[in-house]
Parts: sequence; structure tokens; C-alpha cells
Amino acid sequence: MRGLKFAIIGAGSTYTPELIEGLIVRKDNLKLDSLYLMDIDDRKLEIIYGFTKRMLEKGGINTKVVMTRNLDEAVEGANYVICQVRVGKLEARILDEKIPLKYNLLGQETTGAGGFMNALRTIPVIMNVAGKMEKLAPDAWMINFSNPSGIIAEAVLNNSNVKMIGLCNGPYGMIKRAKEMLPEGTKEFDYDFVGLNHLCWITGIYADGKNIISEKLNSNTEFAKLKNLTETKRDDVLLRATGGIPVGYLDYYYFRDKKIQECKEKEKTRGEECKIIEEELLELYQQPELNEKPKQLEKRGGANYSTVAVSLIDAIENDKNEYHVVDVKNNGALDFMDKDDVVEVKCLVNKNGATPVKINNFDNQYIIGLMRAVKAYEKLTVKAGLTGDYDAALAALMVHPLIGDYVKAKGVLDEMLQANKEFLPQFKL
Repeated sequence: MRGLKFAIIGAGSTYTPELIEGLIVRKDNLKLDSLYLMDIDDRKLEIIYGFTKRMLEKGGINTKVVMTRNLDEAVEGANYVICQVRVGKLEARILDEKIPLKYNLLGQETTGAGGFMNALRTIPVIMNVAGKMEKLAPDAWMINFSNPSGIIAEAVLNNSNVKMIGLCNGPYGMIKRAKEMLPEGTKEFDYDFVGLNHLCWITGIYADGKNIISEKLNSNTEFAKLKNLTETKRDDVLLRATGGIPVGYLDYYYFRDKKIQECKEKEKTRGEECKIIEEELLELYQQPELNEKPKQLEKRGGANYSTVAVSLIDAIENDKNEYHVVDVKNNGALDFMDKDDVVEVKCLVNKNGATPVKINNFDNQYIIGLMRAVKAYEKLTVKAGLTGDYDAALAALMVHPLIGDYVKAKGVLDEMLQANKEFLPQFKL
């Protein structure tokens, strides 16, 4: 077993202990030679560094841990580069949530106008990491958890030579819940998973080879809940019409007006709630007696992060031939999408990375149509994020199913560009 260098970019995140826990759980499968924690926020980085050292010591891992502000130092010679950045911190997220509401548009960190602005801030930063990796760690894998994960993967995979996989914890929860729906005594489970990041569905549930999805769509069953959003009850009529079990984020499409109203009526945005939770966690992390992930971290919404991220790395490093749902180039898996389109699908993961599993004869026109429309938005967003092309940015918002209206699109774009100009070097503002 070879010794590994891990670099965590955005290591000051309160999610980092999730990752550390994952490394401890799989210490027999992953030999950690060194761990580089990189961030530009000195306070958070120092707190996470101290807590990480205590966690590793308790977990029986004796390894070199380095905290640094220097991206080159973190990336050089790394085997795995894990990105979890939030450009502009939670203050920018709060603006992403608040500004669109002025235009009666959804404010959310990954979906709609809010997710769009998050992408414009994040794409240049992640592309810079990719550029460093090409020079300093050409054989490394980038595992990206930074939101919006699918758009970031679209940018990196089609505009760099970096080996990269996009990751989200949403599919894990969906598949876990699908397993719970199996008839008692089921020996073999399989599933079909189709979509883009935060726009995805389970379209098949197989119990001993028999597809039972139809009866589940008719059963009014409760599906996986997400900590960071309030889900609306979906009835069996909705599920039959759309033909799949949806990720929670699709509520923003299914109940648009209701969700906008909920956002307007809430006392605090989710970003403001996260700021409070984050400070509580940082206070906890500083307690010298604390040496394992606290229960309170679940409130932050990153449940299963450690399982998802580290199990994926384990599958690559140890050539496990496991199935994981991740964001990769389509490469013919979905015949209704372009080969280079980044999609979120079931993949076979081994030393070669993640190979998407082909889904034959998929004919759900609702899902196909929505995916194609949102992919057009994603591609235009990537173009704007890379080049600062104003027209591409405006077109992205106009093609998005949750926006569409020119007056709203231009108004929210102009205001958000001005509010974020310090994080948008690609635009002439």
C-alpha cells in the first residue's frame, strides 16, 4: 500500500472534520503519509488544524499535518486534492439568497440565480487549482465538493487536463432510502439514476431483478430528506407524471411559487442560519478535550460527506470496482445528452476513475427535456465564468427554467455582478 499525500483546499470549512473522520474509518485502506490543510482564512484554518491533529491522534493515525495559505505547497506532489471552497464565504451566499428575492426569483446557493452567481465566483478559483495540479501534481485526482458541484465539474472536465470527479452527498441519501423500500427478504438491489447535480432522479429500483419503481411512485412514500431545505410533500400524481423519485432540490421546480414565498417569509436566510451554526461549531472545535466529530455538525447539512468522499477515494486507490453516483462526462451513458456533457449518474469506480453506466432506451420526455434545458444553462454559465462574457451570463439566466424572463434576468444579473465584483476578475465591472 503506497503512502498518500492528501491536500484539502478550503480546509477551514467546518465540514473538514467529516473528511478526517472518513480517513480514520478507512485508515487500513488508505495509508496517509501527509495531510495538507490549505485555506486563506487564518482563524478557521488554525482551529481546524488543531482539531484535526487531535482527531487523528485519537484515531491512531500518526502522520504529517501541515497548514498553509500557499496553494502550490498544498498541491505539489499530492495524490488527492479535495476541493470544498466557498468563494466570498457565507456573506456572499447570503447575498445569493437575498438579491434574487427582490425580483421574485429563487435565492439558493446551487439552484437558480443564487447558484448561478456562486458558480461565477467559484469557477476561476477551481480552475486556478486545476492549473496548479496540471503543473505540480499531474497524476493527482481532484475530488470536488464545492458548490455548484455539477457546473464546477462541467468547467474543469471540459477546460483542463485534470483527472476530476464531482461529488454530492444527495444521491447517497436517495439510494439509502430506496434500499429501505425493498420488500422484506430481498437479496439483490440495483437502481437506475439519471440527472445533473441537484437535478436528478432514481428512475428504477430493482429487487432481485424486478423493477418495483412504479409501485413506489404510486405509494405516496416519504423519500429522503435534506437537512438544508424544507421539503414539500409530493403526492403520487406528481411522482407518476415526472416518472422518478426526485432529489429534494427539485421541489424548487415543482413548487416554485411556494418556495419563493417560504424564502421571503423566513426570518433568516439559510446562509445566516449557517453562520450561526458555523460559529457554534468553531467554538466547539477549539475545546482541547474534543477529539471526535461533534453531533452538532449534522445541523450544517453535510451528512454522509465523509462516507461519500472517502469511500470514493478508497474505490479509486484500491481498484474496488464499486458503484458510486458522481459527476463525470457523459461519454454515451445517456444517449439523449452530448458526449462531453457532465452528468450525475451511476458509475463503476476503480483505478481508472469513474466510468458511467449506460442506461438504454430511456424515454422519459419530462426528465430529458428538463435536463437538456438546465444543461444549456450550465454550459452558458461556464462560458461566462471562464471569460466574463456578459451576453453568455444573461443568456444563461434567460434559458434557466426558474428564471426565463428578460427583465428579471437582466435586473438580477446586473445587481449581483455589482455586489460580487471583488470576486469576479473575469468580468469588466
